[in-house]
Amino acid sequence: MKTIQQVTDTIIQQGVLPLYFNADETVSIEVLKAIYRAGIKAVEYTHRGDTALNNFKALVQLRNLEMPDLLLGIGTIKNLNQAKEYLQAGADFIISPGFVYEIASYTLSNDIFYGPGCMTPSDIIAAENAGIRFVKLFPGNILGIEFLNSVKDVFPNLLFMPTGGVDATRESIGAWYEAGVCAVGMGSKLISKTLMDRKDYQSIENNTIVVLNLIQTIKNK
Repeated sequence: MKTIQQVTDTIIQQGVLPLYFNADETVSIEVLKAIYRAGIKAVEYTHRGDTALNNFKALVQLRNLEMPDLLLGIGTIKNLNQAKEYLQAGADFIISPGFVYEIASYTLSNDIFYGPGCMTPSDIIAAENAGIRFVKLFPGNILGIEFLNSVKDVFPNLLFMPTGGVDATRESIGAWYEAGVCAVGMGSKLISKTLMDRKDYQSIENNTIVVLNLIQTIKNK
């Protein structure tokens, strides 16, 4: 199990947190291989279907055998029972679409990274008061960059990562970074359903390489 600081550092260094789900175990595995080849060291698989847990266990098995430096997290976690189930299955970190106090309390006391989704200043305050230091702005496409610009000075000790509404372009990613994010979460704009349906893993790998290089260029400018 990785510590909160180790996961935080990996996501910040990488600059993007890819997230995806596919009901097919083989497709899920091949996508993970593709983004790992591209250079991804932290990824969020999402709990969005009946096959999610079994698929995740297969991903953990693959990671343990072939990708020892990969951090494998689980997203769309909405209660503590789900969190414990995936942690027992081998998850390195937990992501939620909203803030769940019970998950925050459990993960913080066990030095496990938890990134809750927050949409309002009240959400962010609740997360901060619980001890959270890394906040997922969700849904990013609804909140927008102006929201972050409006609240970031009120929360100088927090790290922010938008998920949703981040395009794989210099303009979109660059604007979020200019507003002060530490990373961006990217789902279908990076790992699209179309590419997964086509089993076009080479394009997924290539797209990921482009985004990783773009982020490093933006961060180093």
